[in-house]
Amino acid sequence: MFDLFKIVHDNWPLFLIGQYPHGPLGGLASTLILAASALVLAFPLGLLLALARVSPWRWLRYPATVWVYVLRGIPLLMVIFWTYFLVPLLIGHNITGFTTMLCTLVVYQSAYLGEIIRGGIQALPGGQYEGARALGLGYVRTTLWVILPQALYNALPSLISQFVSIIKETSLGYVINVQEVTFAANQVNNQLLTKPFQVFFILAITYYVLCYGLTRLAGALEGRIARKRLGSAATATPQASLLTTDN
Repeated sequence: MFDLFKIVHDNWPLFLIGQYPHGPLGGLASTLILAASALVLAFPLGLLLALARVSPWRWLRYPATVWVYVLRGIPLLMVIFWTYFLVPLLIGHNITGFTTMLCTLVVYQSAYLGEIIRGGIQALPGGQYEGARALGLGYVRTTLWVILPQALYNALPSLISQFVSIIKETSLGYVINVQEVTFAANQVNNQLLTKPFQVFFILAITYYVLCYGLTRLAGALEGRIARKRLGSAATATPQASLLTTDN
């Protein structure tokens, strides 16, 4: 136990920010920036995929379905290697490992985020769509103004849970020298040489604390959404009973 505290005390800047400011930003800061950037950039693409998947037009639905099934059917590590070797060929010059991993996560996570949003859309009662159309709203305005706000609110816990998955997936950036927290832990291990168990145990604890906190947040949001649904249902039931009695 003493070894764990001593390793953290001696190397906490490397775990947190890597070699910054004398080198590139790394460590836990790089992991969080990479994961948050991937989620933010993949979200619009996932939203478009979800809308295409539920659209009535085949020319939108079929390509989106192929995109989702292909990306969800192959390992992330393979996509990393494809991006690492293919993108420099396409743009004509090399890119950093951080940019490579970011591009990979954006493309890969778009399929998962698209399915999360699609699930949120399809979980809504059909009366939402029918009521909006009865008020004279077209398909596009109904989707944007009525369906999407409710679907995204309901999908918020799942989006946070997916952020947890993205954080864990950033560790694969180690294979292309992305200086995130796993890379920093390996640097510490190379310096100490004799304490690999302690170093990677610290790394495991770091991931656990971070991901467990976000998972609890997702659970709290899910409970709040469930209570709000029950409250809305309880409010609607007396009104419906009153209308039935009056009739």
